[in-house]
Amino acid sequence: MKSLIGAFVSAFCLVAPALAETPAAIVEEVQGKVDGVEFMDYVAPGKIIKLGPKASITLGYLKSCLRETISEGVVLVGAEQSTVQLGNVQRVKVPCDTNAAQLSEREANQSAATTFRTVRSDTKGAVPPKLPTIYGVAPLVQAKSGSTLVIERTDGKEPTINVPLKSDIMVRGKFYDFAKAGKSLTPGGSYLATLGGKRYAFQVDASATSSPTPIVGRLLRLE
Repeated sequence: MKSLIGAFVSAFCLVAPALAETPAAIVEEVQGKVDGVEFMDYVAPGKIIKLGPKASITLGYLKSCLRETISEGVVLVGAEQSTVQLGNVQRVKVPCDTNAAQLSEREANQSAATTFRTVRSDTKGAVPPKLPTIYGVAPLVQAKSGSTLVIERTDGKEPTINVPLKSDIMVRGKFYDFAKAGKSLTPGGSYLATLGGKRYAFQVDASATSSPTPIVGRLLRLE
């Protein structure tokens, strides 16, 4: 068994350096002894993860929206799914939007500007642009601690949310979890998130509920 794992890891190491460092997935859950990653880590293609006996890990892929639960064995992270040796993997497609999970500042500001032009326009029949979408009412926001997050609704009246991002309320020092804080947004609503001088427009899917939602479906990367 150990020799097989060793050979498998060696083969992974040959291809890993050639793969991109752009995050492919986020670690949504860790159970038992798992070497190389922790809860809420991003993992890039080529990353090798070794799971001990009875250990498991859940990965949410940002591009393919696949949610994998892997038990034992050795895992090679891919661009859209993992390769697993000597272990078991269960995959399920979950609602998610790549544009929300990997929103760049340039795309975000362009989207925000377009949204405000549409909202303020008096032109009848204007079709609002498709905004990056999250599929849970409680977003998980990646942002730098020490800043202030402001979220305001752009298509209706709703109290503005102001959150000073202090380190003691941040998960792993870089995520603010609305679910953990007991805060939520409205299904079907369009919003503008402001972080420092940056603006990010997004919307909540109309079918979003308060039920537990996979991280990859409610992730907003604002940093």
